[in-house]
Amino acid sequence: MTTDTPASAPYGTPETPRVAVRGEARLEFDPEIARIGVTVSARGTDRRTALDDLTRRNNDALNLIKSYQDAVEKLETGSFSINPELTRRGRGERVHAYHGRVHINAELTDFTALGELTTRLADLELTTVDGPWWTLRPDSPAHGEARRQAVREAVQRAREYAGALGANLAALVELADIGAENAAPYATRAPAYATRGFGGAPEAAAAAPALDLEPQRQTVYAQVNARFTMTPPTL
Repeated sequence: MTTDTPASAPYGTPETPRVAVRGEARLEFDPEIARIGVTVSARGTDRRTALDDLTRRNNDALNLIKSYQDAVEKLETGSFSINPELTRRGRGERVHAYHGRVHINAELTDFTALGELTTRLADLELTTVDGPWWTLRPDSPAHGEARRQAVREAVQRAREYAGALGANLAALVELADIGAENAAPYATRAPAYATRGFGGAPEAAAAAPALDLEPQRQTVYAQVNARFTMTPPTL
C-alpha cells in the first residue's frame, strides 16, 4: 500500500506553497488591413439584358480596384445571383424583371488610397460599397507582444503576492492560455464607415472627391493562467 507524499499535493505544501495568478494584457495598435465589400447590381426586363449589364458593371468595378495595384492585397468574388421577379397580377408565373448581383471583397494595405477608391467605387452605376472593416493580420507581431505582456503581468502579480507574505518565487509550475481548447481571436473589429452609391456614369467616377477615412485602432487582448511555487512565507 502506498500513500501520496506531501510533494504531490495539488495545491502545494507548507514547505513549497503554490500561488496561482492570471496575467492579462490589453494593447492598442494601428490597423494593418482595411476590408471593403462591393455589391454590383443590375435590373432588366429580360435575363440577357440583366446579365450583360451586370457583367459590364462587375468588370468596371474589378478593373477600378485592380488599377490600385500594390495597394490591394486581396481581391475575390464572394457570390453571384440572378433572380426573376414575378408579376403580382394575373394568372400564371410571368416574369416581370430580372435582378442580378455580384459581391466583391477587397483588402487594402494602403489607407491613403482607400478613401479615393471607396468614393470612386460608390460613384459607379448601381454599386454599393460597405466598410471599411479595420483589422490586424493573423500573424501580426501585435499578438505576440500582447501575449508577452500578459506573461510579464502574471509574473509581476505572483511576485507581489509572494512578497506580501515575506516569500520569494521559486519555480514556474504551469503556464497556460485561458480556454486554450476554445480559443477566441485576439483582435476584434467593427465596421467603421459605410458609403453607398446609386446611379452615376463610370466616366465621371474619377472626378469624385476622396473620402478622408481615419483608421480605427485595434485592441488586442491576451490572458494566461500561471502557477508558481514560492519559498515558505514569513507569517
